[in-house]
Amino acid sequence: MRPEIPQQDLVQTTLPARNIGGAPNGGKPRVPVMLRALQYRNYRLFFMGQIVSLVGTWMQSVAQSWLVYRLTGSSFLLGITGFCSQIPVFLMAPLGGMLADRHSRHRIVIATQSSAMTLAVILAALTLLGHIKVWEIIALATLLGVVNAFDIPARQAFVVEMIHPQDLINAIALNSSMVNSARMIGPAVAGLTVAAVGEGWCFLANGVSYIAVITGLLMMKITPRPRKSGHSGVKSVVEGFRWVAHTGPIRALLLLLGVVSLTGMPYMVLMPIFADRILHSGARGLGMLMAASGLGALSGTLVLASKRGVRGLGRWITFAASGFGMALILFTLSRSFLLSLVLLFPAGFCMMIEMASSNTLVQTMVPDELRGRVMAVYSMMFMGMAPFGALSAGTVAQHLGTPQTVAMGGVVCLMGGAIFGWAWRSLRPEARELILAQAMAGGEPSEGMTGQSFRLNGEKASGTENGIGLKEEPSASAARANLEQA
Repeated sequence: MRPEIPQQDLVQTTLPARNIGGAPNGGKPRVPVMLRALQYRNYRLFFMGQIVSLVGTWMQSVAQSWLVYRLTGSSFLLGITGFCSQIPVFLMAPLGGMLADRHSRHRIVIATQSSAMTLAVILAALTLLGHIKVWEIIALATLLGVVNAFDIPARQAFVVEMIHPQDLINAIALNSSMVNSARMIGPAVAGLTVAAVGEGWCFLANGVSYIAVITGLLMMKITPRPRKSGHSGVKSVVEGFRWVAHTGPIRALLLLLGVVSLTGMPYMVLMPIFADRILHSGARGLGMLMAASGLGALSGTLVLASKRGVRGLGRWITFAASGFGMALILFTLSRSFLLSLVLLFPAGFCMMIEMASSNTLVQTMVPDELRGRVMAVYSMMFMGMAPFGALSAGTVAQHLGTPQTVAMGGVVCLMGGAIFGWAWRSLRPEARELILAQAMAGGEPSEGMTGQSFRLNGEKASGTENGIGLKEEPSASAARANLEQA
């Protein structure tokens, strides 16, 4: 058990590096508070490998959309491609979550990243040799979706094994910053590369980029954790769904995430049409539009990374979902390329605040033995709903028009944020109970987990039931009282 952190240390701008989650560093380098999850060697390896790989992933995503559009000129087939690349996550993520709770998450991630690299190289070879067909793109996108169904739950749950729990919010924010730094760089590079030498080289660059993340994963020193087999496969999956369905705060967070993914996120699938037919900016313009949204999302993750605790995140999610919807509505009204770039910044900012804050709250409330399965449900709502959105958006855009389709999605997000904000007020006490329960299970509730500073004194006095099956020491009861006043 660590000693209590003095109050003055809670506001310092740098922290001494820790050795939790990796081998000793030897020295005591100072780490900025905003980057405090990088104290851990394993997380640093993960971070550095992922940021290289994700640039390649975004290059492939943009180039693949442009290739489908160039070959067919069809918004419907753009939607079909998006649907096929993500529907496996919706269908198979529960199985991936069950495996993540039963087997080494580290080994699962190595296997899935290696599989994704293989698929990228195959796509690059077919394209560069001039043999690529639309059905081949759709088939490879579907296989990549199957890989992601196992990769996403394991990778999300694996983050907790690389850091101390009190730095979880920072690690999730840095994860999101990785995605959005890559989202800002990758599309811009892809737009230039496609215009200069074609889509195939983007796919090849993505395949090569996986070497960085696989190397980082192999260099990690992971302490094996015992996994409980528990129920049979089907019962184990059902147990995860049942916990989500009967836990009000988790249910509300995931429902809003599903609504945003279903109705708001398809604007990215339809972005080639905005770039070509509406804003007349071509492949370079597509890269810049995606980069503008990525820059906004990156800014959102930096704001979240500077936050020490989860207190107030429910309100952040409310305003972010509504703000995302409003930004989309305004974007669809623009016919100026520069104005569209400006409007995509708040869209990306609000989108990432909503999704990363939801991830943080879910991870701080879920028991570790259910983490893989619950993060599988998160994956179903985050990526699994997106294919239905992509398919419906492509179909509706074919009949009503692309701006009208995106605007309707914005209205739904705006309304969803308002309804969530109304419901969250009654769910907040239960959310506090869940956060405290997991802090107790982790051994030391911390300022980083709750937004409050409190200490366990190890007294042996008899505890009291907290209403959710957790036996509390007297100091824990006092901590819960502080939470209820928050």
